Amino acid sequence: MIEELLPESVVAVEMLGDDAIREAPLYPEEAALVARAVPKRRREFSAVRACARRAMEKLGVPPQPVLSGERGAPRWPDGLLGSMTHCEGYCAAALVRATDLVSLGIDAEPHAPLPEGVADAVLLPAEQQRLDRLAAARPDVHWDRLLFSAKESVYKAWFPLTGKWLDFAEADIELVPEPGGRAHGTLRARLLVPGPEVGGQRLGFFEGRWSVAHSMLTSAVVVPHA
Repeated sequence: MIEELLPESVVAVEMLGDDAIREAPLYPEEAALVARAVPKRRREFSAVRACARRAMEKLGVPPQPVLSGERGAPRWPDGLLGSMTHCEGYCAAALVRATDLVSLGIDAEPHAPLPEGVADAVLLPAEQQRLDRLAAARPDVHWDRLLFSAKESVYKAWFPLTGKWLDFAEADIELVPEPGGRAHGTLRARLLVPGPEVGGQRLGFFEGRWSVAHSMLTSAVVVPHA
């Protein structure tokens, strides 16, 4: 599901169902990070790293630990960049060579409404108005949760470039459906704070794709070289 949202240069590995909640082997350095975590957290942590290591192998990179850096962001092997996501019954990792992209972010969410009160905290008024129009045309899609996923993907692409927090209210995201019966399309995030510099140019937008399939919402944002 994630792979279809990403350029061909990106390798994505995902797990669905029981595989996504089964505890996988960890390197000692990784195991130390979740030694005191509850079993559910250890399973998610290990399963998504199993995806990351398979992606490394596909890129011809020896599998190695994926440790956590600032704000929990994954630290990738030299020459690689990537993103990981997990939710109930699903996990995925996407990796690419740094020569092919500047940054990327992926996110997956269950296809269900946001918990009560969350939409008010994360959606801008303009975003809510656009979602209302989308919901009138496609009431079968939980647009609020999809936009939340898009904001997560934007943040995951933003943080490695800036090392700074990006608040939910600091990016105005528009979801644009593509024709056809299946729910999928593009996203465009207008940054409401100064964006990162790429190739000497300050970015004002991030762009990506989204999809609804198999009771899951997925989104991905990529930042190409200038």
